[in-house]
Amino acid sequence: MVPEISLTPQMVDRFLARFGKQVAVLHSKLSMGERYDEWQKIQKDESKIVIGARSAIFAPVQNLGIIIVDEEHDMSYKSDTTPRYDAKDLAKYLAEKSQCPLVLGSATPSMESYYEAKETKKANLYTLTKRANKAILPQVEVVDLRKELVAGNKSMLSQLLQQEIQKNLKAQKQTILFLNRRGHSTFLMCRDCGYVFQCKNCNISLTYHKFENRLKCHYCGWEQEIPKQCAKCGSSKVKYFGTGTQKLEEEIQRLFPESSTIRMDIDTVTKKNSHEDILNRFKNEKIDFLIGTQMVVKGHHFPNVTLVGVIVADGILNLEDYRAPERAFQTLVQVAGRAGREEPGRVIMQTYNPDHYAIIHSRNQDFEAFYQTEIPLRKMLKYPPFCDIMVIKFQGTNQDELRKVARNSIS
Repeated sequence: MVPEISLTPQMVDRFLARFGKQVAVLHSKLSMGERYDEWQKIQKDESKIVIGARSAIFAPVQNLGIIIVDEEHDMSYKSDTTPRYDAKDLAKYLAEKSQCPLVLGSATPSMESYYEAKETKKANLYTLTKRANKAILPQVEVVDLRKELVAGNKSMLSQLLQQEIQKNLKAQKQTILFLNRRGHSTFLMCRDCGYVFQCKNCNISLTYHKFENRLKCHYCGWEQEIPKQCAKCGSSKVKYFGTGTQKLEEEIQRLFPESSTIRMDIDTVTKKNSHEDILNRFKNEKIDFLIGTQMVVKGHHFPNVTLVGVIVADGILNLEDYRAPERAFQTLVQVAGRAGREEPGRVIMQTYNPDHYAIIHSRNQDFEAFYQTEIPLRKMLKYPPFCDIMVIKFQGTNQDELRKVARNSIS
């Protein structure tokens, strides 16, 4: 199982080269006819291996022998549409029922999975200490965007990243530029000190609601008016934060007009096989820049990519989610892994919060150090893996009636 459809073609190619027609593929981009054909192959036991995204967990596999969940930490395994399910939980159930091994693989495991293996011993922990082909980890440098503003640089690219891009273009190497897909999610941040306005109860970033012109917490519901000054340093340079991949592409074309770019985000993968077409073009046509969101982060192997730029790490770090530091660390380490697959690589991480522990540990690519920092905070705040969180949702057209039903149901 792979978390995203964009990873499936690469995985399929590898397995087809090794196992031929024994491989079946299942994911939501298949037509009904294609899905029916694949389903029949599996049901008739003609395909011994099934590769796909989360829905592949329902495949009618005969005599199940092993389940492998790649990038097990990824949130994509949980369906947020009806029927709601977590493919990872279903994988555990199927493995127990079929009495077969379940392998959860990740360079950046979820806190719950790692805690279960390390502390409770309910799972076995196996650690790989070297990269494939003995490749060297890329060199990571962190750029403080506050200093860039002080120096008068208002571009999306720091001076260092611009210099590294120039070197890469001269050497005819490729570059991946990553900007979080929720880069348009708006939070309030001080441009002088990097402070992000947070909920006083939950310690997670508040989200700006334009219609009501207020900051709100999406966990406990606490809200406040838009402040005119930074609560930490008193600066009046309090700005809404948000940008996108299309704007980034325009900036690259302005700064490096002779270069070629290709973009991979929700706007460019609307057609069937769009993921595969974009990745193949980037690889085969030697396009200089791949600009993208989460789709470019995991699993891809491009031997000619020697530079990765993280445009602004704060877009992940300040999501309205208690897992924001974990997700930031995972994403930054994963995207850094796209550089230097065969040749020495470099990673430039741009941020307004260079001293945040998620940034520090991702720069060092040290999962164990991050875990040892994060897990005591989870325990203190009673967040998973030290509890389970349930969301109960009530909907209605009459607010008073809805409030009454909700209170009676909870009590």
